[in-house]
Amino acid sequence: EDAGATIFANPRNAAAGSLRQLDSRMTATRPLRFFAYAWGEASALPATTQLDVVQAFKRWGFVINPLMQRFDDIDALLLHYDEIASLRPDLGYDIDGVVYKIDDLSLQSRLGSRSNSPRWAIAHKFAAELATTRLKDIEIQVGRTGALSPVARLEPVTVGGVVVSNATLHNEDYIAGIGNDGEPIRDGKDLRAGDTVTVYRAGDVIPKVLDCDLSRRPEGALPFVFPDVCPACGSAAVREVNTKTGRADSVRRCTGGLICPAQAVEQLKHLVARQAFDIEGLGSKQVEAFHRDGMVMNVADIFTLRTRDARSLTKLKNREGWADSSAAKLFDAIDERRTIDFNRFIFGLGIRHVGEQTAKDLAKHYGDAPSLMAAVDQIASGDEEARNELLAVDGIGETVVDALARFFGQSENRRVVLALLGEVSPKPMVIDAIESPVLGKTIVFTGSLEKMTRDEAKAMAERLGAKVAGSVSGKTNLLVAGPGAGSKLKKAEALGVETMDEEGWFALIGRTT
Repeated sequence: EDAGATIFANPRNAAAGSLRQLDSRMTATRPLRFFAYAWGEASALPATTQLDVVQAFKRWGFVINPLMQRFDDIDALLLHYDEIASLRPDLGYDIDGVVYKIDDLSLQSRLGSRSNSPRWAIAHKFAAELATTRLKDIEIQVGRTGALSPVARLEPVTVGGVVVSNATLHNEDYIAGIGNDGEPIRDGKDLRAGDTVTVYRAGDVIPKVLDCDLSRRPEGALPFVFPDVCPACGSAAVREVNTKTGRADSVRRCTGGLICPAQAVEQLKHLVARQAFDIEGLGSKQVEAFHRDGMVMNVADIFTLRTRDARSLTKLKNREGWADSSAAKLFDAIDERRTIDFNRFIFGLGIRHVGEQTAKDLAKHYGDAPSLMAAVDQIASGDEEARNELLAVDGIGETVVDALARFFGQSENRRVVLALLGEVSPKPMVIDAIESPVLGKTIVFTGSLEKMTRDEAKAMAERLGAKVAGSVSGKTNLLVAGPGAGSKLKKAEALGVETMDEEGWFALIGRTT
C-alpha cells in the first residue's frame, strides 16, 4: 500500500502469489510468516501425538499457534471453538474456522484417509459473511459430463475480503426454489434477473446465493426458463430418471457427448489437469485457444500436436504468446506423459462417476486398458458374470457400471480412447508390497471383524498388494470370515474358495494384530 501497488484481496492470495513468483528476490520482499502444524516425509518423529510433535517444532525454533490445544471431550472442544470465534476479529491473520484432529498418531494411521481428506480430522467453520447485491443475469455453462450448470452474474460485491461477481446456482430446481429433496427452499422463492440477493462464500471459498428480497424485485421481472436444448451444440438436454425411484435427476444434461464442443473442451481440461495427465504448460487458456483454432479437438490430438505442427505452415512458436523455447517445452512436456499410470489414464478420460479412487480400484482390478474395455463390452452384451465381477470390486456399484457401459458404448468416445491408446502407454499401478503372501490375490472380508474395522482390513490387504472385492465369485482367492459370516461364506465353500478367520489372516501376513 505504501508503494502504491495493488492491494491483495486476501492472505491466501497474497501467500500463494508470493510463493509462485519466478524471481525469488520478489518473494524475499514479502513478509510471509507461517505457523508450523504438520510435517511431510520423516525418517522418525519426536513424539507419538500430533500436539507433542508440534511442541517439538517449537523447541526447534519454529513458530506454532498458541491457540492449538488438546482436549478430552467434545464440550471442551466447542467451548474452545467459541473462544476462538470471539478472538477472531482481533487476530493478526484471517481464519474461517477450526479443525478438530485425533491427536494419537497411531489412531490417525488406523483411521486412514479418503481420496481427498483424512478420516481423523474435521473442520468446524464459522458462520459465513453475508453481502447483498443485484443478480444481473443467469447464464448456462456446459460441463465435462454434459451438465447444464446455471451461473449467477452479479453486480460485484466484496464478501470476506474477496470481490464476488459470479455465483453457482446449482440446477434448475434451485433457481425455482426447490431443494434436492423436493421441498421448498428460500420459502419457495424463485430467482430472477434483476433480483436483490444475499450472497455468501461457502467455506469462505465458493460464492453462493442464499436468498432474495421479493420486496425489491423489479416490475416485469420474468421467471427464468431453463433450456431443454444444449446452448453449445443444440442437442437435447434431459433430466435422467432414476429407474428405481422414478425421480428425475436434479441436473439437466446435454446428450451430445463429444460432438458437443463445450463437453470436448472440458474433457480436454480434465485430461491435462494435475490429478490426471498433469501436462505442464497446457492449462485451461491454452486448451480453449487450441480447440477454438482447431488444433486440438479431442484428447488424442494433444499427443499428435508436435507431428502436426512440424507439417503445418502456421507454427505454434509463431502464435501470439509463444516462442521457440515455450513451444519446445510444451512438446517435451506432452511427450513426458506418453507413459502414465493406468489409474491416472482412467481418471483422465473424464468418465462420469469415476473419480480418483474409483479409477484406482478399476486399475488395480483390471491392470490394463484392453482388459477393462473387454469387460465393459461383455457387460454391454448382457454378460451377467462380467457384470458381477465388476460389481464385486470393492467400491464399485451399479451407478459406476452403468456409467462405464454408457461411456464406452458411445462410438465417438471409443474412437477417441483407441486413438489415445495409440499415442500413450498406460502402465500398471505401482504396488508397494515387494514380497507378500497375498500379492495379486482377490480377497473378500465378511462377518463381524473383531480386531480391525472393514476399512482397516481393506487398507491392510491393499498395502500388501491384494485386490479387495465386495462379493465372492469364481475369481476370489481368499475369504476372511468373522463371526456371523453368512451367504458369502456358504458361496465360498461351494466354490472351493480358501477361507480363514481373523487369526488365520494375521498369521498369513505375519502380523500379531
